[in-house]
Amino acid sequence: MDFRRLQAALTTPTDADIPVVPTAGMAELPEIAEFVIAPAACSAEPPSSRGPSYLAMSDRGMGNYQRLQRRLLAATATATALAVPLSGWFFGGPTALSLLVGGLAGLIYLFLFSRSVSRLGDDRKSVGKVQLLVPVVLVLAAARIPALEILPALLGFLLYKPALILQAVLDR
Repeated sequence: MDFRRLQAALTTPTDADIPVVPTAGMAELPEIAEFVIAPAACSAEPPSSRGPSYLAMSDRGMGNYQRLQRRLLAATATATALAVPLSGWFFGGPTALSLLVGGLAGLIYLFLFSRSVSRLGDDRKSVGKVQLLVPVVLVLAAARIPALEILPALLGFLLYKPALILQAVLDR
């Protein structure tokens, strides 16, 4: 374990003066914890009272999350925009229409899920369940509307998964 990277990840710009303690073994771990873990991170105070550096770090984290959210939505829309013409070329119009409807449902699902995740915090402890209605409505619509096919609609819905995998690979 590289303690310098751990310390850099846990410290704020105001804590940059803390010296890095070299370690020879695991016996020194309790002494290192005093230097590595910031006292504000161990306090039982609410996040708003931890100081401006904590709030700035939180704002930076939300900014990063919002950028990731936009990238995921854009990657899903791009995957849908590429898959629909290809499926229309190879399989015909009804399949392409079903894939488009499924892709739009996947975009709505991803948007609702990311909005629910961004609302997590002190007052909300779990993710909402509204986004789970999207695939149910998609399957019901594909079963009721004769122009839609169920399998291409579900595959279109799952187009958000390659976008997630692509973002995970690109973020490494």
